[in-house]
Amino acid sequence: MNAASMPPQPTQTLSMRQVLLCGAMIVTLSMGIRHGFGLWLQPITMDRGWSRETFAFALAIQNLAWGLAGPFAGMLADRYGAFRVLVAGGVLYALGLVAMALATSGLAFNGSAGLLLGMAQSGTTYAVVYGVIARNVAPEKRSWAMGITAAAGSFGQFLMVPVENWLIGQTGWQNALFILGVMALAILPLAFGLKEPPQAAQGGPRQSIGAALREAFAYPSFRLLMAGYFVCGFQVVFIGVHMPSYLKDQGMSPSVATTALALIGLFNVFGTYAAGSLGNRMPKKNILAAIYLLRAVVITLFLLLPLTPTSVYLFAAAMGFLWLSTVPPTNAIVAQIFGVQYMSMLGGFVFLSHQVGSFMGVWLGGKLYDSTGSYDVVWWIAVALGVFAALINLPVREAAIVRPALRAA
Repeated sequence: MNAASMPPQPTQTLSMRQVLLCGAMIVTLSMGIRHGFGLWLQPITMDRGWSRETFAFALAIQNLAWGLAGPFAGMLADRYGAFRVLVAGGVLYALGLVAMALATSGLAFNGSAGLLLGMAQSGTTYAVVYGVIARNVAPEKRSWAMGITAAAGSFGQFLMVPVENWLIGQTGWQNALFILGVMALAILPLAFGLKEPPQAAQGGPRQSIGAALREAFAYPSFRLLMAGYFVCGFQVVFIGVHMPSYLKDQGMSPSVATTALALIGLFNVFGTYAAGSLGNRMPKKNILAAIYLLRAVVITLFLLLPLTPTSVYLFAAAMGFLWLSTVPPTNAIVAQIFGVQYMSMLGGFVFLSHQVGSFMGVWLGGKLYDSTGSYDVVWWIAVALGVFAALINLPVREAAIVRPALRAA
């Protein structure tokens, strides 16, 4: 394979330390805040007199809007730099949280907790941040660097869940959202650390956006990665949003759910870092297959064994280790196959599939609970999907795609 046929490699313009520090802190805030949204399900629905499906549908819209806006946020970040997208996303995040607190109808809640926050997350999470990492970190360290950033997001989940629970208890659910809105504005100054010179965001041979999309969607491995990521979204968002209510329905105290969500965040730190580090040493498709299969096993054991606080904590720790550990290897494979010129955009399309799965997981959880009085069917769907995702990741080809020589700018 000659050099002209290889996907373009990054032109380092920012220090790796700066990129990792600012990127990790942004992801810590953006992912940490959203991880605790399940804690608001019961206080909001009880105060407003809404059904669980009303709350769940708004969060389903959030995940779908996040996914649909992701490719466009990534496209803008690839073309104009991540800084502008991050600033816009941070402002939208704050506005969405405030509007979520003020919403008094299901429609307004869908627009705030759903649409606004979903769009905000598309511009402040992995696809945009990973594009900067891919352009400024050497290929041999890329998977590890993505693992570091994902681990930071996991630490944000561990840190923010007890903080959010405390805020709800001490200030009320509305004031807690106002405070989080102010915290989201911290993304704006952090975005300066990811501000690349214009040529860095547009560097490399000039493959057109249309050509990049046609190439990616015609490539079987890209479609397989998207299918696997659908499963990831279904599982983690269903569990993250509905597990607190599931445990309360089973007679568990709210503190058990809070501790479980915090444990997911804590062990996710180790899982994402491990997956990112292993991605430098072994085929990333095998890592993904193992993660999905282990998720199916862990959920099955959780459902079959007697439910106690100890079993909940063990489940949370095991799922936490597997929670976002799919993120570094998936994104590293995309960069490895297609190069970094349109990394944020292509990562956004893969993540769109993740968010379609998230929509289905969170919405079906509420829908089937309201119709059957139980979450059991959705739990077993999550198990079956885990086995499916493990199988379809095995045929993925990680080698750089061979393309005709592109005309340099």
